[in-house]
Amino acid sequence: MNIDLAKYLSERMQEEFKKIKDPGPVITIAREYGCPAKVVARLLSEELTKKMQVKGVEKPWRYVTKEILAESARELELEPEKIKYVFQYEQKSLIDEILSAQLYKYYKSDRKIRNTIAKVIRNIAYEGYVIIVGRGGVAITHDIPKSLHIMLEGPLEWRALRISEKYNMTIDEAKRECLDVDKKRQQFREIFEGKNTDYTRYDITLNCMTLSIEEIVRIIIKAAEIRKLF
Repeated sequence: MNIDLAKYLSERMQEEFKKIKDPGPVITIAREYGCPAKVVARLLSEELTKKMQVKGVEKPWRYVTKEILAESARELELEPEKIKYVFQYEQKSLIDEILSAQLYKYYKSDRKIRNTIAKVIRNIAYEGYVIIVGRGGVAITHDIPKSLHIMLEGPLEWRALRISEKYNMTIDEAKRECLDVDKKRQQFREIFEGKNTDYTRYDITLNCMTLSIEEIVRIIIKAAEIRKLF
């Protein structure tokens, strides 16, 4: 499956978008579980929009995360609930696939769903001035010249404390939750980039325990300016 999706991205989608001369800019933000990616993305979009306005350009930056689910479902002509399991890092077994194909008129395979997700993310990235949170964005958009890829991380103990407070868990439960979600997110990225490969790397990795959200946003903005994304 990994090889098929990689081929799909490199061949089919390159053909589809080659008419676009200057895709992007796009920033992707991946994170370990418990790191504040959505807050960072929201503040980053606001600050980048202000930067554009200072330059006399009314081009707002936006950030997307759950919108990808809705758009992918629309492309597949399915209710979002039908493909939500993919965004929860779950995968159907072969038996589940066979039964679903027999029982549901509008059945779509895991492969079809994931291909559609990749296409939707690619479309959003090519439109530009967007921050994509999670969803394997780095693997799907890494070849866009005007792109910047961020990873937010933090020590397990620190992340577990945040999760335990947020969801009323014990520290041990929160640690297990962090490790489980981290593993599933890595598997999700590997669907698009392949396993045990150096095909994609993050440009910047930031420690959320030692850096404030405001500092993280300023660092990303400076990097985006150096990369001429605005």
